[in-house]
Amino acid sequence: MNCNASNTRRISRGALASAFAITLGITALAQDSPRLRTPRRAFEGRIDIRSANIANAAAPTNFNTAQGPGPGPIGPGPGCNLFPAPPSVGATVNLSYFGPSPSTVNRSLVGPVQLLNTGPVDATAGTITIPLYLGHMKNGKNVWYVLLDVDDSDVANELGLNFSAKLTFAAANGARTANFDQNNDLVFDKGTVDFSPVRSITPGPAGHEFPPVAFQPGSVGDKDYSPLIQIVNAGGVVYNAPIVAFGVTADQINFPNGNVDYSKVHDQVLAIDTTNMTVTLNLINGFSFGKPVWYLSMDTSIPLGAAIEHNTFAPLQAALPLGKDDTFGSPIERIFISTNGPEEGGCANPLRQGLSADLADGFRPNNVVGGIPTNALDYSPIWDAQLFEWTQDAINKGFRGQLREEFQILTFVEDGLLTAPGGKPFTTSGFSINCTIVQRLD
Repeated sequence: MNCNASNTRRISRGALASAFAITLGITALAQDSPRLRTPRRAFEGRIDIRSANIANAAAPTNFNTAQGPGPGPIGPGPGCNLFPAPPSVGATVNLSYFGPSPSTVNRSLVGPVQLLNTGPVDATAGTITIPLYLGHMKNGKNVWYVLLDVDDSDVANELGLNFSAKLTFAAANGARTANFDQNNDLVFDKGTVDFSPVRSITPGPAGHEFPPVAFQPGSVGDKDYSPLIQIVNAGGVVYNAPIVAFGVTADQINFPNGNVDYSKVHDQVLAIDTTNMTVTLNLINGFSFGKPVWYLSMDTSIPLGAAIEHNTFAPLQAALPLGKDDTFGSPIERIFISTNGPEEGGCANPLRQGLSADLADGFRPNNVVGGIPTNALDYSPIWDAQLFEWTQDAINKGFRGQLREEFQILTFVEDGLLTAPGGKPFTTSGFSINCTIVQRLD
């Protein structure tokens, strides 16, 4: 299906559910507060905990037609707020008596770790502010982009980016190319993004909101757009460099205090400052091997995924091979997405999870990702989406709950509790999402 920025897609629920089972039918914080938990002491010096003075369009009348990033990761209940409680809860002494988290000694141990280190995380607002870069197309048009991940460990350490060895394997199929000019500014060979479309989703009926009956992503890349770039005249290094604005001048997108014009800027942007060259992005809740994490969601290889994710439809990203996970030549890691997890009670439900929950209350689905830096070596920001559905038998027996770990999910698949949508065999769902890991919360 081609993406038409002026028309909302409408397809039958039965056809869409069937298509999802195959290829999705498309190229395919105070301690005493129950709502906001304060960061642990180990965050000090690594996170900016000042409240951002940013206008966030996170609570519209209709969240499924709202432009912008959607709610942040600090939601109004345990189903939408994964921030761990401090260890002083239930103890006879206050927090000052506790030593630092083990992660301050060894990043792989329990405790919070900021992984993307290009700027401060605001743990109160659930955002990160990072450098904004300006490059150009060959015809001179402005390309405003960010840097998130790279396949060179030395460059990653130098710039504070995430290292992903797997991105090397993305160069052959799913990356654009660019070269440094005489000023060391990037000049891109191809790939543009139109930010003018109006994001909208029409959910299915209550209790079965996913799949939606209509959808439109808020930003649409051309056929040559992928967030990945290979810099030809700088060693062929591959970067994850999503475009956040295109073909506009600095004064047209200067929104340092929020109130962003989403017809010109990526939906995940909460503020953009073209004077100081920074951009503030929304963070999203998830899990990796049982630990809560925050990540960014910037691009998806199919329009439906981009509409749900509040991110950019990136057609060239669809050229990346899926389904091979950690094998030689694979550029991807897996993300596990529930379609029909618990949604009753919304954010007040500590077991809340899944796409139907997302479309019902507007908060994110609490997805499960595979390996990330500090707990595995196979991290990639390009996540191979594997949608899972609880069987009706498992639901009838009261087994349905919130899952937080890759091999727990795979075990439940093996035990017959989970399938792909529509009862089909569990496998890749045929699309990928560009999600950079930012913070391990514990």
